[in-house]
Amino acid sequence: MGGRDLDPLFAPDSIAVFGASERPESVGCKVYANLLQGTFAGNLYAINPKYEQLRDRPCYPSLEAIGKRPDLAVIATPARTVLAILEACGEIGVKGAIILSVGFGETGEQGARLQEEAVQIARKYDMRVLGPNCLGVMRPGIGLNATFTDASVKPGQLALVSQSGALCSAMLDWSSPRGVGYSAMISLGDAADVDFGDVLDYLAIDTRTRAIVLYVEGIRNARHFVSGLRVAARVKPVIVMKAGKHAEGSKAAMAHTGAVVGADDVFDAALMRAGAVRAMTIAELFAAAQLFSANQRAHGNRLAIVTNGGGLGVMAADRSMELGLQVANLNAATRAHLSDVLPPPWSHTNPVNLLGDATPTRYREALAACLADENVDGVLVMLAPLMIDASAAAHAVIEVARGSEKPVLTCWMGETQVIEARRLLAEAGLAQFSSPESAVTAFSLLVSYERNQQLLLQVPAPLAEKSRPDIEGARMIIEGALAESRRALTTVEASAVLSAFRIPVVEGVEAHTANEALVAAEALGFPVAMKISAPGILHKSDVDGVRLDVGDAHSIRRTFNELVAHTKQARPEATIIGVTVERMYHAPRERELVVGIVRDPVFGPVISFGAGGAVVELRRTRTVALPPLNDFIIEDLIKRARVEPLLGTFRNLPPIRREALKDVLQRVSEMACELPELVSVEIDPLVATDRSVVAIDGRIMVDVHTPPLDPYGHMAIHPYPAHMTETWQLADGTDVTLRPIRPEDAEIEHEFVYNLPQQSKYFRFLQNLKGLTREMLVRFTQIDYDREMALIAVCEQQNRQVEIGVARYITAPDGESCEFAIVVADEWHHRGIGTRLMRALINIAKTRGLKTMKGEVLSSNTNMLGLMKKMGFTVHPHPDGANMKMVTKIM
Repeated sequence: MGGRDLDPLFAPDSIAVFGASERPESVGCKVYANLLQGTFAGNLYAINPKYEQLRDRPCYPSLEAIGKRPDLAVIATPARTVLAILEACGEIGVKGAIILSVGFGETGEQGARLQEEAVQIARKYDMRVLGPNCLGVMRPGIGLNATFTDASVKPGQLALVSQSGALCSAMLDWSSPRGVGYSAMISLGDAADVDFGDVLDYLAIDTRTRAIVLYVEGIRNARHFVSGLRVAARVKPVIVMKAGKHAEGSKAAMAHTGAVVGADDVFDAALMRAGAVRAMTIAELFAAAQLFSANQRAHGNRLAIVTNGGGLGVMAADRSMELGLQVANLNAATRAHLSDVLPPPWSHTNPVNLLGDATPTRYREALAACLADENVDGVLVMLAPLMIDASAAAHAVIEVARGSEKPVLTCWMGETQVIEARRLLAEAGLAQFSSPESAVTAFSLLVSYERNQQLLLQVPAPLAEKSRPDIEGARMIIEGALAESRRALTTVEASAVLSAFRIPVVEGVEAHTANEALVAAEALGFPVAMKISAPGILHKSDVDGVRLDVGDAHSIRRTFNELVAHTKQARPEATIIGVTVERMYHAPRERELVVGIVRDPVFGPVISFGAGGAVVELRRTRTVALPPLNDFIIEDLIKRARVEPLLGTFRNLPPIRREALKDVLQRVSEMACELPELVSVEIDPLVATDRSVVAIDGRIMVDVHTPPLDPYGHMAIHPYPAHMTETWQLADGTDVTLRPIRPEDAEIEHEFVYNLPQQSKYFRFLQNLKGLTREMLVRFTQIDYDREMALIAVCEQQNRQVEIGVARYITAPDGESCEFAIVVADEWHHRGIGTRLMRALINIAKTRGLKTMKGEVLSSNTNMLGLMKKMGFTVHPHPDGANMKMVTKIM
């Protein structure tokens, strides 16, 4: 299910090259030459009416002249000719096209229209298109080189996907002398049709690919990008480098591809939730690629450093501290052993300095001791070419590292004296680096990968299992403001929305006159705070619009008039409603924080957290996370914030009530999920003490929102759809729960499939298998709730949940149809489980706008064919033969 529609692009049996040429400077000449020089075993056709022969092979004037239908069209002709070529390809059933031509979306409005027309033609014929404005595709394992680069690439297990053809060429050139091979090189270009999400789906199930590297300049569809990233990162490492860290870089990236670049820290947050890691520089990208392609993993951040030069050790230790790593504290047994096998002047600590006269034996002993230490998660071995045979030392390291599950990184400094040693290390699959800093940075990426993998496993629901917020009440407040053409809520309205989501706020009353202010103050009790109420003024301090500790009745009227006068003078265009009067909040031992929601142009709503109060603009301590949140994600968000050390015991202050802070962050996440009208929310300050956490001031901006079919369509990560859970009782009194699958269901899913009779396994998977592989289990239980759905039926047996049936679908690339599969345990047949699962699955697909559901059923599976007919599916012959049937339901 899923991914195979890109086979014509990445695994074609035959290729037609439009624009093949003998002109050396032309793209068509180079790509045709590369295809001929490779070991591609399929048929290759050159198309150019100017030639009858090219490179001693026939050249055809048109596609029709070939007389056969190629799987893939590679187009290297001027942009104005591309539409007609796509039309011709579509008419004879070509299913894949790579457009190398420039002159489309990257050139402006006219090019964008041309690009859109190309996409419409492709969709009309169910054709997938890569590009335009791309370098092409390499699949070294099958001898496919449909690019115009001169780089020579050997087969390997690393896939490179990039929006920049230049970066692809550079990385391929870098790889060759380092022995790094590739399973695929895919240049997206303008990504008019096939984008990152599609390619990630394909590579996630590609058996030739072990790790994936992405170079991103912009994103057109955040939900598709994050979804594809999460799918791939569940089964293999994904390393990402993004252009446009700063404003000017973002502008350049948009000009190159036409795609949108969001805030850089939000992009980081998306990668974390997707289980991927980010390389900040090309050097880091290369280092990470080398490390992950060597299949290295780290289960902690404690690094041991072995070196024959004290300066190298200091450099590595400094970089470790900068990146938040721990320089491992070697245990007493390790230090004692090292003292037995090393000369007395050794460092007696980490970094382990083997001294300038180090021998290969010292390297062997030191590395083995460090790897055996339970306080060590990885080892960096460094060598300067002093009084040592660098190659012999490399052999010693290789011998010890070969049997280790912990990562071993190497850094043989220098050049001519260590060339052979580096070759040996590369052949042994050990990651090698040219400097201590690059090696330590690479180890930090391994650590980040493990942390982000834990974040990937989190699938929070939109609402926590706490007191339910008054969602409808909050919506009514927002709708009231929008009905008055207001985008900014008043202070009282903002407090009411926060209160509706159970966030503690200070009590306040909006007063339109000085007398109303006096009444409000007397009702609330002195002292009070008074704040100007004007929808167009979000930050009241900008107009001197706040007065604190107003302590008596005589001051209320004077203060009201002063606030109004100051505001009129500062902002004469502002509409002043009045003044908000609030009970004065005094909290000793307080910390001022800020919590909010911002709407990123790419990833939608984002939760922000940091230091609050008047200096927030200066301190720049914002940390962000993509909703929905749960306890695990919230704790990670707090720990990443610079303000986190201030939240515990600090100087003479007791620790804040951390659970109350986490509850506020959870409630803000619920607001982001349930109120798509929110443009921004800023709770500043949020005052936290050892007793409570209270929102002192809240500012909320809203806008009109057109509801999509999916209520969470405004979010980059789809929440766990807890609302789809239902429970019913069978005739024998057994309670059965039907719910979407979760990552923690891996064990019961594995047991369910393992215990199926062999025939049932064959009916479901169309192959003989004993049980699910790790990759299959991850793919089946860690799903993307946006593009797919898996419903399981469970019941209680011996005080634990047992899976008794599962039904799932995956949305097709057309966005209008889906492919489904279902299986019910044999002992639960004929009890309505399958009917219930299919009915729920069909209803979900309908609500998401899908129009057709399709599936494949073996002709011998009469029970399933009967169920399909009962559910309104039509049964058709399968194109692959009589042993299989196609079942289809128009919804």
